[in-house]
Amino acid sequence: MSRTVAALCLILCAAGPLQAGETPLDTAALERLVLQDCGSCHGLTRKGGLGPDLRAEALSHWAPEDLAQMILDGLPGTAMPPWRALMTEREAAWIADYLLATE
Repeated sequence: MSRTVAALCLILCAAGPLQAGETPLDTAALERLVLQDCGSCHGLTRKGGLGPDLRAEALSHWAPEDLAQMILDGLPGTAMPPWRALMTEREAAWIADYLLATE
């Protein structure tokens, strides 16, 4: 199984089943957000820039829930802004799982 297929399986499993009333996540839009918006500070290849490296190996010491919290609330004293007003907790969790599963 290729690493890409394995990463996609992990992301889909991490998203879990939908709860009643939940709409499916627009994962294509979230992936675009990571590549474009996160990439504007962390580099378009996520190898680092203004912000640190966002590839899985560099983030492996983070728990997914802590990474999602950082995405939502930003990092005070750094250029990392809070994204809470722009995304849901489910979307932040998906992004955290995506970052931890992809190179």
